[in-house]
Amino acid sequence: MTLLVTVFAAIVSTIVWYASSQARELKIGVLALIYWGASLMWLVDAVVEYMEAGASYFTPAAADMLNDLYLGLTVTALGLIIWLAVVLIKDPKGVVKAALLKKNNA
Repeated sequence: MTLLVTVFAAIVSTIVWYASSQARELKIGVLALIYWGASLMWLVDAVVEYMEAGASYFTPAAADMLNDLYLGLTVTALGLIIWLAVVLIKDPKGVVKAALLKKNNA
């Protein structure tokens, strides 16, 4: 489930990055790379777990699926927080800089 959530987030962020020049300006590519990295990590995890568990890997308990869903959503939210920090630090539109200058001049 974690793999599914992060792959879905990676695909959506990549489509948004590709379709919108404004999204590229807001560093959506960084977000897409974060999600693709997480997807690759969960893919390796799934392969290793399949090698250990065999066919029983495909019949998880409902509680395990729910925990994996929560973990996937948490990783997705953490990726958004990291991306937000990158956007605030890079400040591509100068909004943070303008707000700080306005505050200092007042």
